[in-house]
Amino acid sequence: MSAEPRVMAPDNNRQPSHTEAPAESPAEAPGEASTDRAVNETLEDYTLRFAPRSYRRWTPMVVATTALGGIAYMADFSIGAGIGLTHGTGNALAAILVAAVVIFVTGFPLAYYGARYNIDLDLITRGSGFGYYGSVLTSVIFASFTFIFFALEGSIMAQGLKLGFGLPLWLGYVISTLMVIPLVIYGMKALSKLQVWTTPIWLLLMVGPLVYLVATDPGTVHAFLSYTGAQGGGGVNPASVLLGAGVCLSLIAQIGEQVDYLRFMPPKTEQNKRAWWTAVVMAGPGWVVLGALKQAIGVFLAVYILAEVGPASATEPIQQFTGAFAAMMPSWLVIPLAVVLVVISQIKINVTNAYSGSLAWTNSFTRVTKRYPGRMVFVLANLAFALILMEADMFSFLNNILGFYSNCAIAWIVTVATDIMVNKYLLKLSPHAPEFRRGMLYAVNPVGVVAFLAASGLSIALYFHALGDTLQPYSPVAAAVIAFVVTPLMAVLTKGRFYLRRTSDGIDAPLLDQDGNPSSATFPCHVCRQDFERPDLAACHSHGAMVCSLCLSTDRTGVHLLPAEQN
Repeated sequence: MSAEPRVMAPDNNRQPSHTEAPAESPAEAPGEASTDRAVNETLEDYTLRFAPRSYRRWTPMVVATTALGGIAYMADFSIGAGIGLTHGTGNALAAILVAAVVIFVTGFPLAYYGARYNIDLDLITRGSGFGYYGSVLTSVIFASFTFIFFALEGSIMAQGLKLGFGLPLWLGYVISTLMVIPLVIYGMKALSKLQVWTTPIWLLLMVGPLVYLVATDPGTVHAFLSYTGAQGGGGVNPASVLLGAGVCLSLIAQIGEQVDYLRFMPPKTEQNKRAWWTAVVMAGPGWVVLGALKQAIGVFLAVYILAEVGPASATEPIQQFTGAFAAMMPSWLVIPLAVVLVVISQIKINVTNAYSGSLAWTNSFTRVTKRYPGRMVFVLANLAFALILMEADMFSFLNNILGFYSNCAIAWIVTVATDIMVNKYLLKLSPHAPEFRRGMLYAVNPVGVVAFLAASGLSIALYFHALGDTLQPYSPVAAAVIAFVVTPLMAVLTKGRFYLRRTSDGIDAPLLDQDGNPSSATFPCHVCRQDFERPDLAACHSHGAMVCSLCLSTDRTGVHLLPAEQN
C-alpha cells in the first residue's frame, strides 16, 4: 500500500534507489501477526511509541493530578522512619533534603522532554546517549524499580490487612497483587479517573493526623527534633547524611513513572503555557517535594510511636497512622481509617507500578526479540516478580535493597539528564530533539552506555566496601559525579558521531509544527494500514511509502529499515 498522492512521499533523493517490492512480500509475513497485536493494543495506551495529539485530550491539570496520584505510596514513611531511627532526626532531614535537590535537578529535563515530545523515559533514553538497543539496560533497571516498589507497597498493605482483618501476611500479599490487575488493563483512561477521585481522600487522611498532633501536643515537635537515633551522636555528620541520602535516592527513578503520565500532556501553546509549565514542574520533578515531606512525616510519626511499639514496628506505616489516629478519634474508628488510608495509597501507586513496569518490560522484549506478545503478559510477569519479593519478606531488609539499587538508578538518571542539559544544550553534540525510531539510531551509543556502566559499577563497588569502609557512604555521590563527568567526556571523545545513524527519515513533511510541538499531520503506515501522526513514521526502504515506529520495531528481516547515511 503506497502513500496517497496528498501525502508527502519519502525523500528518495536522500536514500539509495531501490526496486519497490509488493506490500505483501514474504519478507514481511513473519512479523505481521505480532504487528497486528501490537497495533491493536498500543492504540489504547501507546505502550511502545509516541503518544499522538489526537489521544491527548486531557488538560494539563488533569494530567498533573493523575501523575501526582501515583506518588501516594506509603514507602516514603518507611524510608524516612528507617533513616531517622538509625541516624537521628538531624541527619535524616539533611539526607532527605540532599536527595530531594538531586532528584529535582535531574528530573526537570526528563519531565520537560517527556511532556514536550510526548514520549516515555525509555524513548528519551534511546536518543539521549544510549542508542536503540543500549537503552535495554536502563529499561530493565526501571522495570526492576517498579516491581521492587510494588512489593514494598504490597507488603505495607498486607500489614494493614493483617491488623484490620487478621489476614495472614501471605494472603495479604496475594490480595494486594491481584486487586490492581483490572485497573491496569485499561491504561491512562482508567488511571486518570482513579487518581483524580481518590487524591482528596488520601490527602485528608495523611495530613489530618499530623496537623492534629502538632496543634494539640507541641511536645511531639521537640521530641522529634531532638531525637538522636540508634547510631546518632547528637549532631549532623556527612557519613550518616550520605548513607541516608543514598536510600532516598533509590526513588530517583520515580521520574520514569511521572513521565509515563506526562507524555499525555497537550501541546504547549502561547495560550496554555502557564498552565502547561505549572503542570510539568509540579508533576515532574515537583513530585519530590511531596515525597520529601512524607519522608519527614515518617520520621516524626516513628519517633512519636517508638516508645509504644518499638523500633521494628515504628517503621511500618500502618502502625504509624494507627498511633496518630488513636490520639484524635474514638478507638473503634482508628484501625478502619488506618486500613482505608493504606489500601487507597497502595492502589494509587501500585496501579502505576504495574502499568509502568509493563511498559518497560514490553519495550525491552519487543526490541530484542522483534515480537510483541501483548502488554498484559508483562503486567502479570511484573506482578509475579513483586509477589516473590513480598513472600521473601523484603520489608525486613528494605534499606539494604534500596541502598544498593539507588546506585544503578542514579547512574542512569544522571546520565540521561546530563546528556540533555550539557550535551544537547551546551556542547550541542547530541541532537536537540529526541529520536527513538529504529533505523534512525545506532544500536549502541558509547556516550551513555559507558557513562552508565562506569558510574554504576564503581558506585556499587564502593557500596560493598571494595574500596574501604571510609568511602562506602559516598557510593551515591560517586554514581552521580561519575555519570555527570563521563557523559560529556564521552560525547567530546566520540564527537557525537554515535547519536544518529541517519539525519533524515526520508519524509519531507516537518516533524514539528510552528509552536515547536510534534506535528499532528497523519499519514498511513503501509504495513499495519493504520494512520499515525508524523513523529511516529519514517520512510520505508523497500516501498515508496511510510512505516510506523512499531512496525519498524517488529520488523525481523530489516526490509523496511532505511540504510545508514555515509559520514
